[in-house]
Formats: sequence, structure tokens, C-alpha cells
Amino acid sequence: MSHTMGFLFLLSGVFVLLIVLGVLWSIKNGQFDDLEGPAERILMDDDDPLLPTRRLSSKDE
Repeated sequence: MSHTMGFLFLLSGVFVLLIVLGVLWSIKNGQFDDLEGPAERILMDDDDPLLPTRRLSSKDE
């Protein structure tokens, strides 16, 4: 085995370790607790408009 192949195996092992640590960190911090909430929240139709309304002042009347 050449030195290049050993370096590539070591580098891929580091990447796998970082991916596993990232997934474990996200599970620990609750990133996967509510998977349906954001998808259903966008479908909710509120009566209040999201854009600010223009209020009439005494000059506009």
C-alpha cells in the first residue's frame, strides 16, 4: 500500500468520524424531534395578513 492510499484512508476515516459526531450532536440537541411541524405550519391559513397594514392617519382622511 502506498503512502497516498494510507493518507486517503485516514482522511476518509476523519470525514466519517465528523459525520457521525454531527449526527449524534443533532440528535442530542433535538433537531429531529418535530419533523412534521414546519411542514404543517406553512399550510395553516391565518386571517391576519403577514404584511403590515397601512393605518389611516388624520392627513389621509
